[in-house]
Amino acid sequence: MFHSNISGVMFNKQEKKVAVEQLANSNNSISNGTSIVGDVETFGSIRIDGKVKGNITTKNKLVLGNTSVIDGNILAQNAEIEGEVTGRVEVAELLILKPTAKINGDIVTNKIIVEAGAVFTASCNVGDQAKAKEIRINSNLDGAAKEETERIQQAAKAKSA
Repeated sequence: MFHSNISGVMFNKQEKKVAVEQLANSNNSISNGTSIVGDVETFGSIRIDGKVKGNITTKNKLVLGNTSVIDGNILAQNAEIEGEVTGRVEVAELLILKPTAKINGDIVTNKIIVEAGAVFTASCNVGDQAKAKEIRINSNLDGAAKEETERIQQAAKAKSA
C-alpha cells in the first residue's frame, strides 16, 4: 500500500505524482495453479489465470485467461473474459467475452462484444442506462494522492477515446 509518509520521509508533490502513476500503471497477475480466497483490489491492470473465491475490483483492465475460475463479483473499467465466472460482472466501459467464456450471474456494462462460443446464463444490461457502480479501491492513499490518481486515469481515458 502507498503511504505519503514512509519511515518519516515526506514525499514532495512530484514524487507523490510518480508513485500514484506507478499504482495506476501497474500490471498484476495471478498465475494458473494459484488459488486465492479473499477479495482482490488493484488500481492497475490485472490478469488472472488461476482461481479466485472472492470479489475482484480494478480501476483499470481485467483479463481472465481460459484457465481462470472466479467465484465472486467483478467490478472493472474494462474486462476481457476467457474463463469461468460465477457472480455479478460490472464493467464501466467495454466487456469482451471470448469463445471460451462462461458467465453465470448478472452482467452490467456500457458496451459488450460476445465472440462465437461464449456462453452466459445471466441477465444482461447494456448501454448508457446500464451504469456500473463507481469503482472504489480501499487504500491508504491520502486525499491528494487519490485526486491525482483520478486525474491520471481520466487523462488516460481521454487519450484512448
